[in-house]
Amino acid sequence: MPKILVIHGPNLNLLGAREVNVYGKVTIDEINKDLEIRAKAGGVSLKIVQSNHEGEIVELIGTSKGAFDAILINPAAYTHTSVAIRDAISAVGVPTVEVHLSNIYSREEFRHTSLIAPVAKGQVAGFGKMSYILGLEAAIGLIEKK
Repeated sequence: MPKILVIHGPNLNLLGAREVNVYGKVTIDEINKDLEIRAKAGGVSLKIVQSNHEGEIVELIGTSKGAFDAILINPAAYTHTSVAIRDAISAVGVPTVEVHLSNIYSREEFRHTSLIAPVAKGQVAGFGKMSYILGLEAAIGLIEKK
C-alpha cells in the first residue's frame, strides 16, 4: 500500500484556538481525521506528524526516501524562512505537495514568498481544511502517475 508522510509545521497544534479569523475553527485532529478517511478511500496509508521544530521536520523529510511515496506538508511559518526544509525536500526527491489553510498571497507581504514551492510538485492554499484534502488528492494522483 502506498504511503504518504503528512507534516504539520509549527503552531498548527494550536488550530481551532489560534487566530480563528485567519485559520478558522478547525482543529488539527479534525483535519487528520478527514485526511485518514480520504486516504483509506484512496488506498493509501498516512503517517501524520506535527512539529514545532525545524530540525525534526528536516530529519523526517531526510528519512522519507524509500519509506514514503509522497509528502504532504504545511510548513507554516517555515514556508518563508527555511532553506533547510527546502533543501531536504530537494535532496530526497520524494514528490511533495505544499498546503496552507490561508491564502498566503493575500496576507502580509513577507508571507508572499514560499521557499518550498519551487521544490514542491505543487501548492494548494486558501481553502481552509479543504487545502489539505485537495493536497492529498494531488499527492495520490502523483503516486498513481508513477
